[in-house]
Amino acid sequence: MAISLSVVLLLAIILVVLLRGGSLKAGPAIVAVLFGFFLASTGMAQPISRFLDSIAQTINSISF
Repeated sequence: MAISLSVVLLLAIILVVLLRGGSLKAGPAIVAVLFGFFLASTGMAQPISRFLDSIAQTINSISF
């Protein structure tokens, strides 16, 4: 739960920065948000979530 909330917050911040910087217009941003919203309700949501969790665990296991 904490990882997914952090990812959502990070992506929201990136989206705001891109919108304010002019790199991304409002139309494509709305399409991207709607795509993510509808993708979350499909059968692909669980494999994507597992993939992102495995990446987060891999990054967490790296010791410097």
